[in-house]
Amino acid sequence: MPFEADRDVPGLIVKFGDYPLHHGGVGAIRSLGRLGVPMYAITEDAYTPAASSRYLKKAFVWPTTGAEDPGRLVEGLLRIGRRIGRPTVLVPTDEEAAVLIAEHQDELAGSFLFSRVDSALPRRLASKQGLHELCVEHGIASPASAFPESYEDVVAFADTARFPVVAKNREAFVRRTRPAVNGTTRIATREGLLALARDWGTRPGVILQEYLPREEAEDWIVHACFDQDSSPLALFTGVKVRSWPPHAGMTANAYVVDNPELADLAARFIKQIGFSGIIDLDLRFDRRDGQYKLLDFNPRMGAQFRLFENESGVDVVRAMHLNLTGRPVPEGEQRAGHRYIVENIDLPALLAYRRSGYTTPHAPARASGTELAWLAGDDPLPFLTMLARFVRPGAKHLYQLWRTNRRGSSTTTK
Repeated sequence: MPFEADRDVPGLIVKFGDYPLHHGGVGAIRSLGRLGVPMYAITEDAYTPAASSRYLKKAFVWPTTGAEDPGRLVEGLLRIGRRIGRPTVLVPTDEEAAVLIAEHQDELAGSFLFSRVDSALPRRLASKQGLHELCVEHGIASPASAFPESYEDVVAFADTARFPVVAKNREAFVRRTRPAVNGTTRIATREGLLALARDWGTRPGVILQEYLPREEAEDWIVHACFDQDSSPLALFTGVKVRSWPPHAGMTANAYVVDNPELADLAARFIKQIGFSGIIDLDLRFDRRDGQYKLLDFNPRMGAQFRLFENESGVDVVRAMHLNLTGRPVPEGEQRAGHRYIVENIDLPALLAYRRSGYTTPHAPARASGTELAWLAGDDPLPFLTMLARFVRPGAKHLYQLWRTNRRGSSTTTK
């Protein structure tokens, strides 16, 4: 490595909610741990893949739902900070954690290091409605969207909409307490939409969007880290080859692909809104009008961030740690052609994509290298732990997806 991290400043993986099979957290533990940075993590129990990593100094077992009172979560973080005993870089892996940190910066600042940002911005970015409004305000393309306030609004939308349409939970936090849908949901017919809407209550917490046909679109991702002036410390672009569930869920297979137009679009948007820290963007290129349409803005580390590393060995988590500890972030070109595979979800995704005939023209014919999400020769236990925990819930998830597809919609728990 052409740089050294500050080994006196630990890192803490912060996650709220019950999702133990999270490869992004394992990736962050390995990324900084391999540099000699002491790593800690909040885990659901002592037997998660993250807790088994050789690079983890200690797992703080703290079962949460993400729906707790914010004051309780802040106090829990401060309690962990006191146990670590020195300033620690926070690495949020979900929207709830990112928003909590932003909205309680003054309380957390004594024990932790993190990117300072407008306290209201991460919540707005994590909200589907808030993001759509920011896109309109700053001239960023996004899918046509509607925000129904009643069942009657849904009926009015259904009377004029072109199906299929997409439904998502409007606010990131509602998914933990009162989810209207189990993630991004493709709805094939007017009747299907109205049937779902009957369970949404008097104030539907959903966003309804136009469906961008996969035959006319291509999924792109941007991962980056920005300093306090909203200037990029590291910025990467790639193309998503497969996701699970298909075309709507978590990245299962992706490649690093240079895309200067997309990099410039992302950097300009971040400068306009004044964000600092790590971002994970999902965009869909619509071949019908030649526009990149922003689907999701995750104001935190993305699960597949280890796809991206520059020639100097910098990924977005390393960039953040270097920056927050006052060290320069080495520049370098991204590793074009590098591939990322999430082993436990890429096989079913591969089978589904072969049946659909979907292709990704910008994906290289051959990878220049491959990063596996779980399996690592220097840290094998997270992979084995994942296998042991995946079999039963994985089979249940596949069965639920099969039933959902029979009803004419595709759902993901992203």
